[in-house]
Amino acid sequence: MMDRKKELKEQYKQMKSEMGVLIIRSSISNKCYLETTANLKGMQNRTEFQLDAGLHPNGELQREWQELGKENFKLEILDNLEYDKKGLKRDYSKDLAVLKLLWEERLTQAGKVFYQK
Repeated sequence: MMDRKKELKEQYKQMKSEMGVLIIRSSISNKCYLETTANLKGMQNRTEFQLDAGLHPNGELQREWQELGKENFKLEILDNLEYDKKGLKRDYSKDLAVLKLLWEERLTQAGKVFYQK
């Protein structure tokens, strides 16, 4: 039994969560908000919880969420960042920041407006 527990613990340590860019879009105002993270599923849950609870750090997005209603927003994964093939890299924060900048540029060119901080 202990071996199985140890094995499961080791498997958990080896698991890599999806990382990348998350987008929140308003279907009414057409504004969007980008978030980068090393754990997309966790950030998706956290962001939705924060917005529902009125605790999101972006005031403009929070106001619209409350005024327009949750059903008028789409929260989705915009892009995934791949892990280093060799597995040597540990810190992906710079890669995530670059990916976010690329998406900001792309979305701006497509006429999207971002929520102000």
